[in-house]
Amino acid sequence: MIFISVDLEHDRTNSMPLLIDPVIALFICLGLGYLLGKLKVGPVQLGGICGTLFVALALGQFGVRISTDLKNTAFALFIYGLGFTAGPQFFANIRGGWRYGIFSIIEIVCVLMLLALSIVIFRLDIGTAVGLFAGSATESAVIGTASEAISRLALNNDTIVQLQANIATAYSLTYLFGLVSIVVFTTQIAPLILKVDLRKEAQELARKLGSADDDDDQIEGLPVFVGRAFRAGSVGGHTIGEFEKSRNWAVTIERVQRGDELLETSVEFMLKPDDIAFVRGRRNAVIAARDRFGDEVPVPQDTSFALTSRDVVLMRKEAFGRQIRQLRQMAGPEMQRGLFISGVRRMGQSIPALSGTILQQGDILTLYGPDQVVAQAAGELGKPLPPGDKTDFMFLGLGVVIGLLIGHLNFKVGALELTLGSGGGALIAGLVFGWLNMRSPSRGGLPAAAGEFAKDFGLAAFIAAIGLSAGPDAIKLVKQYGLILPVLGMLVSVLPAALSLFVGSKLMKIETPILLGVIAGQHCSTPTISSLVSRAGNSIPVIGYTVTYAISNVLLPLMGPVVVALAATLSY
Repeated sequence: MIFISVDLEHDRTNSMPLLIDPVIALFICLGLGYLLGKLKVGPVQLGGICGTLFVALALGQFGVRISTDLKNTAFALFIYGLGFTAGPQFFANIRGGWRYGIFSIIEIVCVLMLLALSIVIFRLDIGTAVGLFAGSATESAVIGTASEAISRLALNNDTIVQLQANIATAYSLTYLFGLVSIVVFTTQIAPLILKVDLRKEAQELARKLGSADDDDDQIEGLPVFVGRAFRAGSVGGHTIGEFEKSRNWAVTIERVQRGDELLETSVEFMLKPDDIAFVRGRRNAVIAARDRFGDEVPVPQDTSFALTSRDVVLMRKEAFGRQIRQLRQMAGPEMQRGLFISGVRRMGQSIPALSGTILQQGDILTLYGPDQVVAQAAGELGKPLPPGDKTDFMFLGLGVVIGLLIGHLNFKVGALELTLGSGGGALIAGLVFGWLNMRSPSRGGLPAAAGEFAKDFGLAAFIAAIGLSAGPDAIKLVKQYGLILPVLGMLVSVLPAALSLFVGSKLMKIETPILLGVIAGQHCSTPTISSLVSRAGNSIPVIGYTVTYAISNVLLPLMGPVVVALAATLSY
């Protein structure tokens, strides 16, 4: 099948044969687009997708085109990958309650209302309205689902092509302003409104969740876990279990040297003042515990411990909604000793692995400790991630096909005919297949790196195709609306965030660092959460971000056909 074709309507293209080659043009868009996306304006980075669109709009002036088949294939790959990676957390958040999920609803309702007003006041056409929605909400996936919905309208082909081109142009005009607005609002304006020091608030919240004063996750070059050797000193006369319990099981005495003999330990082991205790744990906890011991002594070469790390998908129902410290209460004494959760990943984002961090179904926990204890804990908490990084293409192909078939189903509600479309169907299939993979990680593998590539390349190629086709019409739309679209982009971006700030701070009493992460997540804005983490000095805002991001990342793309229907109703 030939996916790529070229339109040679303009004579000037004859002077630039390499530039107008569709394959070369595609990768020029990707390469230069992501290079452009690295540019920063203050704390804001444009991003590769928006950079790709800008380059594509420029190259589109030369008449180069990418075929519809490639565009649709790229979008199906992207939207399925999006659903696959979001599936576990999406279903977990639905079952776990909508305390934070309500902010995703606020985002959608507010944006739709503002969009309706803009259509009526400024007489926006369908494509421009969709581009405003996608750009101000910084949700590129809407372009695909809405473009497909436009293609099903009872309009002639030229009008459909024009409207789809207007989506890309309006998106490019509003995305940058919407992105800058939400970053500035969350990192600077919101803390001023609430009269808080974001960094100080984030540090205090980290301490409440179990971080020690000297446990700054911005410190580089220092090991998270350490082993030290001390004379027992005043700890002598106590059992190891008594000592470790007094330190909230944050450290463990792995072995004890008594004279020339190296002894294995248990919770009942009684220490003597002259014993040399080999202590292991988080760096800050070991440092805090050293005052209980006598002098520190060098660790002999022949007393190293065999330790391992293993990633496990959290599946145990009793652990859902519990703090990390509470997991120890569910385990036996021997499993509590020497086993640590060194990392937590949720929606591809690392969140603080503090004792007060609340865990959710589908979280990927990194267990650290003795091999036998880690293996036992992995089996009780969930299912270990299988070794290797191969993609199960049978599972991938089946998922995409099922999604596309679902997208062709039609539902009638009175006189209104509804359909998810290919994008919506692939998204739903991705959600379900991602959840199935979480339930059985040994099947249907789509490694994190492969999933990110599918999303990034699929969306970038799709956006490049949209931009190239819209190129010749971009200038016309800019002349028609001038500064109206950038201003609307800022308003539609900030007003829902301002409402969420009021609801979260005044009504729901959510801590500021987490609330700002929630707002970044409802906006599906990765640059915003990156700026927040940098501003806060730790990753506490990510705790709120992952919840609303999982929900908005699914609901916003599904709004594409809704926006088209709304605009079609109000603009004609």
